[in-house]
Amino acid sequence: MTSLLLATFDLMPDGEPGGEALPAAFAAHGIEARWVRWDDPAVDWAAADAVGVRSAWDYHRRLPAFLAWAREVEAATTLLNGADVFAWNADKAYLLELADVVPTVPTDLLDDADLAGGLAKALDRWGSVVIKPRTGAGGVGLVVAESVADPRLEGLVAGPWIVQPVVDSVRTTGESSVYVFGGVAVAQVDKVAAAGEVRVHELYGGRSRPVALDPERATVAADAVRTAAQRRGADLVYARVDLMRWQDAWVVSELELIEPGLYLDVAPANADRFAAAVAGRLGRL
Repeated sequence: MTSLLLATFDLMPDGEPGGEALPAAFAAHGIEARWVRWDDPAVDWAAADAVGVRSAWDYHRRLPAFLAWAREVEAATTLLNGADVFAWNADKAYLLELADVVPTVPTDLLDDADLAGGLAKALDRWGSVVIKPRTGAGGVGLVVAESVADPRLEGLVAGPWIVQPVVDSVRTTGESSVYVFGGVAVAQVDKVAAAGEVRVHELYGGRSRPVALDPERATVAADAVRTAAQRRGADLVYARVDLMRWQDAWVVSELELIEPGLYLDVAPANADRFAAAVAGRLGRL
């Protein structure tokens, strides 16, 4: 029987919310899957036919160790999406590269060398802005600012950062996550932020629900994944593309190629979709 290790982290030993559905979904495809900690020294990664990173949701705090682990695993067995893709996707500067081909939320880079100057330029261009760490997840460290003297800037975590306009539609239309498995858009989850927030995560009061896949959003998402695959020379088995409405068009706000949550607790059918895509990839080995 083909074996697959699903990598998580120590605060979630049984995987992401709803993750108990994944081993059963893989078993239906003749694959034995189990959850393991990515940093567990007792795991024999080489004994598995493949490794899929799922809820390794501490990677952004431990990036050098995580990327070193990914390279070691890739040298021993098949690592879905691959270590080079992880390294590229861990830095949100990838949005500038995607923007050459795919519509994205406008993005500039910020660092401590000229934080005030760079921020002033962004504010002149967009008015209120969102600042995020270039390596980050879950909305941690996100700051909204309306001037270089905005007191909220005291909440900045360590840089460097990206800076973007505040996309007002996130407070009304919300954000969409489109899942692209095997290069094909297959499902959509819509998310709305709580009042006064721009983050749609449940931690900040956001709400999520599965909806019918919108063809326009599906096209943008599939194009983004195809562009990333071509630029990186990679076989991208899974991806989640987060989209926002900006200037009357759906644009990419994030491209998640490392460990995107599948929202299995609200969209349980994603377990079977994900398992089918991985099974198709492993069938080509």
